[in-house]
Amino acid sequence: MIRQEAEQRIIDLSAELHRHEHAYYVLNQPEITDAEFDKLIQELKRLEEEYPEFRRPDSPTQRVGGQAASDFAKVQHEPPMLSLDNAFTAEQLREFDRRARSLVDGEPVAYVCELKIDGLSISLRYENGRFVQGATRGDGETGEDVTENLKTVRTLPLRLEPVDGRVPPTLIVRGECYMEKRTLEALNEKLAEQGKALLQNPRNAAAGGLRQKDPKKTRARRLDTFLYQLVTADGFSVESHWESLDLLERFHFKVNPNRVRVQSIDAVIAWTEEWRERRYELPYEIDGLVIKVDDPEQRRRMGFTAKFPRWAIAYKFPAEEQETVVEGISLEVGRTGAVTPSADLRPIRIAGTTVKRATLHNEDNIRQKDIRIGDTVIVRKAGEIIPEVVRVVLEKRSPDTEPWTFPETCPACGAELVRAEGESATRCPNTLCPAQQYRAVLHFASRDAMDIDGLGEALVQLFLEEELIGDAADLYKLHERRSELVEIERMGAKSVDNLLAAIDATRQNPLYRLVYALGIRHVGERAARLLAEYLGSMEAIENATPDELQAIPGLGPKIAESVSEFFRSPRSHELLQKLRAAGVNMVGEKRTAPAEGPLTGKTVVVTGTLTRWGRKEIEELVASLGGKASGSVSKKTFFVLAGEAAGSKLDKARDLGVPILSEEEFLQQYGPF
Repeated sequence: MIRQEAEQRIIDLSAELHRHEHAYYVLNQPEITDAEFDKLIQELKRLEEEYPEFRRPDSPTQRVGGQAASDFAKVQHEPPMLSLDNAFTAEQLREFDRRARSLVDGEPVAYVCELKIDGLSISLRYENGRFVQGATRGDGETGEDVTENLKTVRTLPLRLEPVDGRVPPTLIVRGECYMEKRTLEALNEKLAEQGKALLQNPRNAAAGGLRQKDPKKTRARRLDTFLYQLVTADGFSVESHWESLDLLERFHFKVNPNRVRVQSIDAVIAWTEEWRERRYELPYEIDGLVIKVDDPEQRRRMGFTAKFPRWAIAYKFPAEEQETVVEGISLEVGRTGAVTPSADLRPIRIAGTTVKRATLHNEDNIRQKDIRIGDTVIVRKAGEIIPEVVRVVLEKRSPDTEPWTFPETCPACGAELVRAEGESATRCPNTLCPAQQYRAVLHFASRDAMDIDGLGEALVQLFLEEELIGDAADLYKLHERRSELVEIERMGAKSVDNLLAAIDATRQNPLYRLVYALGIRHVGERAARLLAEYLGSMEAIENATPDELQAIPGLGPKIAESVSEFFRSPRSHELLQKLRAAGVNMVGEKRTAPAEGPLTGKTVVVTGTLTRWGRKEIEELVASLGGKASGSVSKKTFFVLAGEAAGSKLDKARDLGVPILSEEEFLQQYGPF
């Protein structure tokens, strides 16, 4: 075969194989046998090996994926991949409809209803028809580049099918990567044969599969996709979301056929009722339904809150409940010393997972529900909620059971437990408690904190038990003990070097990651970002007074006092000194000075649900006007901005005589924005 013939044959084979993949994996209508398909793919492989200059990145032979990834590069999402607000009842759906229509001056609103696939959200980018990048959702703003792994997913086209004879120069589309139930069952059978831990549900299996360092391992997971959002398609225009889904199908994406366009919220509610039982017939798991406004112009006018689009909502099915027996009550000590009781249960299946434990929250909860060892109980699990004991089936209680009492000493270190007045949590006050140290190091290394790849529960436990580390700062000294690490069973030189490199790479992490990693009580990722951005350095955060901390928009008195208390602790001071000595970054990019405006020097409290802004948006808006958004009402509060369902803060403002503004009054006095 001459070169020109070989090039043309490679082109023809690629096109034919892409067509057969779509027919088999997406349409479920195979046109040839597996043997015939394999014969074609082998011919293509042979030609590409003989003429490598003609191999294309979107060739069907490239579905095996590229080289194993040493780490996943970060991908910035534009626009961000926001999550959805939730509705659990028909009335909440009606409220969503009322709010949506009010934002478009009472116009009729059509909705598209879709299934909410229980998998891992992904974003795909195509250039000139070729798949060039795929990323996970991550935190919504930044995801991980898993392009090579996504190439192994058969339903994902490596090149677009032309529509009207053309493809967009740039196309960005989003969807869900998931695993079918039967695939998970087959995978678990193999894992059981090998004596390995089983995967609990399809979502975890899909997420773990897509984040494999070796694409060949991802391919073995036999993942699938459904695409549900057209973000950008240069040169193509659609008049509605419904049309965009049709366009995605024409590009040969797999789009879920179980969707409907309706003209009223009554029809939406009827659809949710229909799927309450039908969901169990599906070959894959869904964790709810998604309702979206169909008209793009109406969506634009409705806008977004800080977290959610106002034109879409996720409907979650009622919680699934099962009956089982409490076989024991165990205690877990957290990184802040909180001792949390859990019920050890006779295993049951709830919402697609095997449940062996359920949270009991605290001592008061156990006493109020009168939960005893040996009791038959009702356990509930809905969506992302941790399984919990709802109630005791008293008619099945044995007369031999006795009330359970909270122990007086820490199960990990033996220290006397304490419970502060006004708090529901019981705590171990010993900061050297091994359980607290274990949780603290795990948190420090977690993905949203310092993100130390490869440092999991087993290694942290081992390092603490072998006294290789005493706290999180000692991780940066592990390179001095490399010879000891290499001797650890199942570690080996390569694994040790990879771990040490991962630890070393975190020295230059942004300041907010370190602030969050310290595990300060009440300080989540958002508060950590605010501290880093407004104060600019760890030294400034350490030395800030509670009043100075409260002056930061979005930080209330509880967080301010917790931060101040943390940095007053000699142990915290010692930890930071060790981190400084290890060369961990302690400086961030400080925000510019607060804006000057009509609210300069004034404190504003926002309460209730606003229709125009989310909580983060309104706090930033108040800050841009020179003011500070506070979480508590006092005589010094300049005014309270009250939205729907305002509660005790509104009552307190009235008692104190603090001015109260509605959204409209706020707009009239301080707008437009």
